[in-house]
Amino acid sequence: MVEADVHKVRTFIRKEAVVRLPINTQNMQFIVATLPEAVIDFESKQPRIDSDGQPISAVGLIALGADGAEILSVKVAGQPKGLTQGSLVKVTGLLATTWQMGDRHGVSFRAEGIEPLNPPRTASAA
Repeated sequence: MVEADVHKVRTFIRKEAVVRLPINTQNMQFIVATLPEAVIDFESKQPRIDSDGQPISAVGLIALGADGAEILSVKVAGQPKGLTQGSLVKVTGLLATTWQMGDRHGVSFRAEGIEPLNPPRTASAA
């Protein structure tokens, strides 16, 4: 698990049980599959914002690990900069959260940050 033991796992109870699990990304690679897009609230049709007033973006990532690859849609606060399709990125603070709505259920992913592993050079850095 990310930077910790099992005691960092938090459980929240609403109408249904929701579990948030940190994911250890140390031995994983992430590749940008789709560029960041604003997450839109289903009811209001407005961009969703987090508790700090930051817009929420979703980035499609290919997660490569020892057991294979998965494509994940990862939500992050703000608009990640410098991402290009096919580039390697660093994902920090990745959480998997279970959800249930009626008879539908699944897992969503949220990260504290997504940034390029090799940021593009600027003219002043060359």
